[in-house]
Amino acid sequence: MTTLVTGATGFLGSAVARRLLDAGHAVRVLTRPGADTRNIDGLDVERATGDLTDRPSLEKAARGCDTLFHVAADYRLWIPDPPTVYRTNVDGSRDLLRAAASAGATRIVYTSSVATLGLNADHSPADEETPVTEAAMIGHYKRSKFLAEEAVRTLIRDEGVPAVIVNPSAPIGPRDIKPTPTGRIIVDFATGRMPAYVDTGLNVVHVDDCAAGHLQALELGAVGERYILGGEDMTLREILECLARLTGRRAPRIRLSHRLLVPVAAAGETWARVVGGEPRLTRDSLRMARKMMFFSSAKAERELGYTTRPASQALADALSWFKANGYV
Repeated sequence: MTTLVTGATGFLGSAVARRLLDAGHAVRVLTRPGADTRNIDGLDVERATGDLTDRPSLEKAARGCDTLFHVAADYRLWIPDPPTVYRTNVDGSRDLLRAAASAGATRIVYTSSVATLGLNADHSPADEETPVTEAAMIGHYKRSKFLAEEAVRTLIRDEGVPAVIVNPSAPIGPRDIKPTPTGRIIVDFATGRMPAYVDTGLNVVHVDDCAAGHLQALELGAVGERYILGGEDMTLREILECLARLTGRRAPRIRLSHRLLVPVAAAGETWARVVGGEPRLTRDSLRMARKMMFFSSAKAERELGYTTRPASQALADALSWFKANGYV
């Protein structure tokens, strides 16, 4: 079986590619020209050069592939050119899934995000059926992923594309080379650059468990269904206390008001527009931080046999990798 993986040079995608190789798949990976390939260097994979905004390259990459894992996405929370993220996440996903289906793929796993799901006002864990609307999406990234998932559902319904949808929470673990926003929390804490925190909550999952859930969705997931691939609900305070135990550092005691940080975020965005780069704090990320992003993976556990290790192990593995690779 030949399987095409997008996003394999990234964090979650590289974990999925490794799981597929362990399971005996012949893996082809889509890589952008000039991409950082450290996460796939040394792996026995075929490389296809292309981009989600380049439809012919997607059609070429999909030829001869029996299955597709579409893990890639533009997940920047601050985007100076917003149309770019929609071309990649919405149009690119639609073009890729159509290309794979036309090429004869019999099974597709589309990686969405818990960012597209509704939340409960009482902070109880949300699930796949918690109500949500596009209006609830904060920022261009979340809105683009919401629209992309809607586009995938339309392809499944109207064109018979054989896709299963998975919604990862906040993966943590090795090979977070960028790093992701959650990975930056770990690096900042471990390097003493987090003197205070805000009141927020995440669902933390080991990246390798999340990757295993992708393969379980391929094998056991129902076409048209979506499955939350999460782990353990934790407040940011709890995450920092766990990191304190792992590093020997003290967890910050100062809790900052979201409102107090808005001018700081606005100034950072203005500076990024002038000099380039991405601000570490944005107004959209502050709006998101007001939410407790707590989720239940009960459906995946029940229907896919999905299991996860403790969040403390995910944090420990991430910290070890960051240390070994010079981030800390």
